Amino acid sequence: MYLGVDWSEREAHMQERHGVTVEQAEEALADPDRVVFEPDYASRSGSSVRVVGYSETAGGVLTVIVVVDESGKEWGGSGWLANARDLSYYERSGR
Repeated sequence: MYLGVDWSEREAHMQERHGVTVEQAEEALADPDRVVFEPDYASRSGSSVRVVGYSETAGGVLTVIVVVDESGKEWGGSGWLANARDLSYYERSGR
């Protein structure tokens, strides 16, 4: 789940705007203690998934957005340091 994400369209945006690399986003996606919101509670279309997980190389908890298209292909949307709300969800998950 979320381990074959295609970042080709959004890698530069994520790094330039949020300072998060694909490696860091993928670490958060692979975190066994991640919290998944499917669909993303902030999604307008309902087609994105919000994953909140820890990234060792980022040194913190990240929020990563993945968009799943009609065929099931997973596209990286963006990633950033988790805000207080997402960090709280992660911490309260008890993992």
